[in-house]
Amino acid sequence: MCGIFGYLNYLVKRDRRFIADILLNGLHRLEYRGYDSSGIAFDGDDIEGSDKNQSSKSRRACIVVRQKGKVDELDNAVRSLENINWDAEFTVHVGIAHTRWATHGEPNAVNSHPQRSDEQNQFVCVHNGIITNYKDIKQYLTNKGYRFESETDTEVVVKLVKYLYDKHKDENVSFQKLIEMACSQLEGAFALLFKSTHFPGELCATRRGSPMVIGVKCADQLAANHIPVMFSKDFNHQNSKDSRNDAHFLETTTANLRGVFSPPLMITDQAAVELAVTGNDRSIEYYFASDASAIIEHTNQVIFMEDDDLAVVNNGALTIHRTQHGEIIGQSTIREIHELKIELQQIMKGNYKYFMQKEIFEQPESVINTMRGRVNFSTKKVVLGGIKDYANEIRRCRRLILIACGTSYHSAVATRQLLEELSELPVMVELASDFLDRNTPVFRDDVCIFISQSGETADTILALRYCKQRGALILGFTNTVGSSISRESHCGVHINAGPEIGVASTKAYTSQFLALVLFGLVLSEDSISKEPRRKAIIDALQQLPDYIKRVLECDKKIREYAEALFNESSLLVMGRGFNFATCLEGALKLKELTYMHSEGILAGELKHGPLAMVDHAMPIVMIIMDDPVKTKCMNAFSQVQARGGQPVLICNEDDEELIKLVHRHIAIPRTVDCLQGILCVVPLQLLSFHIAVLRGYDVDCPRNLAKSVTVA
Repeated sequence: MCGIFGYLNYLVKRDRRFIADILLNGLHRLEYRGYDSSGIAFDGDDIEGSDKNQSSKSRRACIVVRQKGKVDELDNAVRSLENINWDAEFTVHVGIAHTRWATHGEPNAVNSHPQRSDEQNQFVCVHNGIITNYKDIKQYLTNKGYRFESETDTEVVVKLVKYLYDKHKDENVSFQKLIEMACSQLEGAFALLFKSTHFPGELCATRRGSPMVIGVKCADQLAANHIPVMFSKDFNHQNSKDSRNDAHFLETTTANLRGVFSPPLMITDQAAVELAVTGNDRSIEYYFASDASAIIEHTNQVIFMEDDDLAVVNNGALTIHRTQHGEIIGQSTIREIHELKIELQQIMKGNYKYFMQKEIFEQPESVINTMRGRVNFSTKKVVLGGIKDYANEIRRCRRLILIACGTSYHSAVATRQLLEELSELPVMVELASDFLDRNTPVFRDDVCIFISQSGETADTILALRYCKQRGALILGFTNTVGSSISRESHCGVHINAGPEIGVASTKAYTSQFLALVLFGLVLSEDSISKEPRRKAIIDALQQLPDYIKRVLECDKKIREYAEALFNESSLLVMGRGFNFATCLEGALKLKELTYMHSEGILAGELKHGPLAMVDHAMPIVMIIMDDPVKTKCMNAFSQVQARGGQPVLICNEDDEELIKLVHRHIAIPRTVDCLQGILCVVPLQLLSFHIAVLRGYDVDCPRNLAKSVTVA
């Protein structure tokens, strides 16, 4: 969903224009996630006087600029600011920025982030996610005299921080302790980034159910390859009548609103400070973002924050804190510093006009990357290192449960039949949201497989935790190293599709599809009766990249079909067997990109209702492969033709008899039936892409959608 970016330089001289450009460029890198407004906050001129607990630091005003629309419009608004010295240089500076996808309140400048605590911008924050108990907190703060200017849940958070600061400023409260106290009152999913005029040169970041990554750039080698986690503990504090009244209110409004008036949390492991990334005398730069794609051009040294982590940068030192009540037995007490493997050019458009177009044409390479190091074509062996130690346990399970959302769900539907065939286990395929709504029974001898491109999909993560609590073995299939699903799974498979910037998933779908096929091959490796089938699939996998290239050569013809269809208001996609999932995914791409009504229909259900929609004016795409269900698909084709339907046919290039029956067709290479869906989906991706372009829509950022759906 929304995008967060923050930048802090310590003992590195940067002018204000350079800092603003870094912030705006970071937002440009996050535009693919989908958004409707944006904003940044950076330091202004020095403020005369200072708080007594900040006497050693000069305070600066905070400039906030917010704008509805694209980041380019925000850039223009920033450049048009008056009385700003863009050449002013800072050795220490904190800036934060945000692209917002509206959830609470319509898209406009006031509802955009950063949200502020007051007109002086004493505290500002940016936020991804949703605060579910914001109404209770808002009512409480309203009763205390606070007035709200926006409709957002985020403004409640930053005003709560201001309220706590006013309450505890005589105690020399630290920025870290303020944020700890505030976040202990919040329910929901969030990633938050804070800056304050009261704490110059400091930045606080925290997350719960929404991703946050920290990039570290240092001229010298880092002192360690990890950061220790420092635990804090609460103290009782009931020294005033106000505190007792506050405590009574908090108990009666929401169960999580406790201890707002506890005194600041105390760090119990002061020695751990010495193990921080840097000390006071080292120049360093930090980059905070909701996605590593915004950081990679600056540094490849990153730390993935975990739920309820609080990252604090003070005097150039990064520390990570947790409260003891949030500690989990067996939880890691360090955060590793990872080296990102992606390159900047991987997230750039190159010679393509759109990211989605680039990613469609990258699929011959992305499927190779998914298979690389895993498939030995000479020995016909498949190895998935991420599940190697659990393979026997998986084979002995009661059932496989595949749980996902959207396109990832379709990859599960596409491979269900093959997994049943190869494993001879019952296979359930579940939409994560529905799975949770039903409180589905899960048992210790179940294996639950969670599929997500980002690894941060909110419903899928909630379903994962539900299954984990019930003792099931958890497998994660993701495209993002360090994501929540990859960390919380017992084992898993990284699909290696490479960065996918376009909101509408293309190469991640085919790589998920392929990774699940490889999973099925691993499960059947000890079955002699399955050996001929396994060998046929592995032989076909070797040819798959070349076959995808041949399908992509149909791009010009597909564009011609798109020109005939782009004015239509509806389109049906029909198929069955292994290609039913292809119909669902093709229809979803049409919805996402073209905004037209589209429906993926199981051809076997045509007579049970959908046939009523078929006439000479209804645009239809039918998938008919030369496989075991071809005869049944031909029956559906005859029914469509008998009612005046003139479908565009996706068929095998050597099926001359079928090609003669239609005026419009897309011919694709013949491969083994269980892999045909990877080839069949590519024409539908291209068709959706071309119709959207012809309609003048933003292909990479469809309206109302986000790349990483981190809100349940």
